Amino acid sequence: MDETKVTSEKAHDTEEETVTSTQEEILEEVETVEGDVEVTEPESDASTLQIAELEAKLEESDSRYLRLYADFENFRRRTQLEREAGEKYRAQNLVTNLLPAIDNFERAMQVELDNEQAKSLLTGVEMVYRGIIDALKQEGAEQIKAEGEEFDPNLHQAVMQTEEEQYGSNIVVEEFQKGYKLKDRVIRPAMVKVNK
Repeated sequence: MDETKVTSEKAHDTEEETVTSTQEEILEEVETVEGDVEVTEPESDASTLQIAELEAKLEESDSRYLRLYADFENFRRRTQLEREAGEKYRAQNLVTNLLPAIDNFERAMQVELDNEQAKSLLTGVEMVYRGIIDALKQEGAEQIKAEGEEFDPNLHQAVMQTEEEQYGSNIVVEEFQKGYKLKDRVIRPAMVKVNK
């Protein structure tokens, strides 16, 4: 009987050791988990306000950046268009300054001459006139068609009106001064008489 008591005590001791070792293992695991878990304290109102302020500043900076970028793109595009227009119409001042001289050449060529020397001089004037007109055409300048055309306020300047049966309504009857355009830009409109 004593042996049974001793065996039963041994079993009881072994059971206690097992329980104790299991408890120690559980405690170690709990400590490990507690070490891994970060304990966060609730945010204070001050830090929430600070975050909101920083977000507002960031949004404002982004907005300002986008506006500046859009302004720069518009400036770049406008500069490019101005450069292209400047290149396209670079001869405008020259054409404008030559128009009075061309008008004088045309008036000189309308003079009736009976002298042979004067006729040869007129031939020279006509050659110079054609040379100037050809040079202007190479730069993109051309005369505006007027007589017999329908009146166009973008191309013609009406200085007189008339009623003539052989012409239709709103047709240019006579041209007093030639008009010129450079590519698609009117330099000087043609001065005309228009049928009612």
